Amino acid sequence: MIADQKVKELENSAVELAITVKQEALVDAYTKVLQKYMKTLQLPGFRKGKAPASVLEQKFGPSMREEGVYTTIDAAVQEALEAVEDKYKPLPYSQPSLVDEDSIATEIDKDLQFAVTYDIMPLFELPPYTGLSAEVPTVEISKETVDKEIEKLRDQSAMVLEQDKVVENGDIVTLDYVELDSEKNEVEGTERKDFVFTVGSGTNFYKMDDDLIGMKKGEVKSVEKSFPEDHEYSEYAGKTISLRLELKQVKVREVPVLDDEFAQDIADEYKTVADLIAGTKEKLANSLESHLKEVKLQAIIDKVLENIEISIPKTMIDVEVNSSWNRFVSQSGMPEAQVLKFLEFQGQTKDDFTAAWRESAEAQIRVQLLMEKIKEKEDFTVDEEELNAEVETQLKDITDENTKNYYKMMIEEDMKTQKAGDFLLENNSFTEGKVVSYDDFMAGHQH
Repeated sequence: MIADQKVKELENSAVELAITVKQEALVDAYTKVLQKYMKTLQLPGFRKGKAPASVLEQKFGPSMREEGVYTTIDAAVQEALEAVEDKYKPLPYSQPSLVDEDSIATEIDKDLQFAVTYDIMPLFELPPYTGLSAEVPTVEISKETVDKEIEKLRDQSAMVLEQDKVVENGDIVTLDYVELDSEKNEVEGTERKDFVFTVGSGTNFYKMDDDLIGMKKGEVKSVEKSFPEDHEYSEYAGKTISLRLELKQVKVREVPVLDDEFAQDIADEYKTVADLIAGTKEKLANSLESHLKEVKLQAIIDKVLENIEISIPKTMIDVEVNSSWNRFVSQSGMPEAQVLKFLEFQGQTKDDFTAAWRESAEAQIRVQLLMEKIKEKEDFTVDEEELNAEVETQLKDITDENTKNYYKMMIEEDMKTQKAGDFLLENNSFTEGKVVSYDDFMAGHQH
């Protein structure tokens, strides 16, 4: 069918595939179309399937030739794609589109020439990716950092106990409140029963923290609350209202003393406060090491990417962004139609909302392509016993063998990617950069 085919590389990892189809193939396709309609069409004056070919050609010739040409184009594109080099195969989600479709001839008296374009996997050569050097921050785990972490443990272990005492900042109170009108009558719809909050937190509409200081359980108190002219709720802006408070309960958080007994409560391996401090510092160091490993790997990857141009096709970015969108919708807990409606209320479309994701998606794809290329070049292998152990751990609840084998391949690729990362860390060097605190470093590297 195909007399000739040529591939031309375009920008943004696209190609143009030019195809020449022999005239004989066009004639054959037209003949099949004609025979099909001779069997199925019923024209006035003729029984079904009995109209002569000359009558059909006179009445429907142009449309039948056009159908034959486009049928031939579809078949020729499939044939050509099977023959092209692997590097020029289209991406699974990139459909070939005709170039200058309006100019395609639909006559069958000569060879047909046409072209299609589609996106391919980005083509690039690996630059040096070993023997490089990158700077990473020097992170210090100070005594203050360890102390702060232990204070968190104490705070998490605190007990909340009711006490018969006057309210102080930090106490947890339960109260009833209601607005009063000018005649000291309750304003309908403003009553709140058993409202609980921590005094001093400011987590209440009326900002009544200071008004509760010094009150005791069972005490009732009326207070005046004024609102600024620019208050976010217009019905309160610039107004002063009366509020009646009734304190029903006072609780305090009792933080345990930092002693050997507390250390033993935290973990069996701790016998003393010194053990707790040492163990806490070790946990912080392990967490830091894990995050620093990620930072080092990203620093080397950035170094490699500085010396390479990877042109990412739009379809690749579209797929990545759409995947992120699907995760976003899933995490929202709402149907997609409802999410889209919510965006519409805000004057946004899905494309508007996801536009900001495209840059990070493109960057992520570059990293993935680079790592895949390194994996291919280094030909990493995974120990079968190690792989099976990981499969057993991750897929223990999956019984269908086909599903299990599919995920097994994914796990194997993930393990090879891990090996590629370890390879880059082992075969490149790192210099110590500016000193930063543990808290500052971790604040910028939380997942």
